Amino acid sequence: QVQLVESGGGEVQPGGSLRLSCTFSGFTLDYYSLGWFRQAPGKEREGVACISNRDGNGYYADSVKGRFTLFRDNAKNTVYLQMNSLKPDDTAIYYCATELDGPSCLFLRPGGMHHWGKGALVTVSS
Repeated sequence: QVQLVESGGGEVQPGGSLRLSCTFSGFTLDYYSLGWFRQAPGKEREGVACISNRDGNGYYADSVKGRFTLFRDNAKNTVYLQMNSLKPDDTAIYYCATELDGPSCLFLRPGGMHHWGKGALVTVSS
């Protein structure tokens, strides 16, 4: 059974940092891509960042490039999203999700992801 659990959300001031964790089971990153997506109040779900199983690289939305970084700890079955220079527009519920060897990760398409965590709330405000 595929399972994903997000943690590390919280409230920070603009310019601050948070690190989100996605701990997973039931698959490996050799065959599944893992992405981060977010949904703000009143807005549609959007892609943030994704690690592709095809090349192992991270892909980032333009809105977070240079501020957010993906990295993994294979021994812990965990993927982290380091978020720096946070802005109020980053406020959202952040989800991690997986896709079995498809293009959704590269193009940050939330509709193509097969399994989802329950989300972690990130609030950026002064």
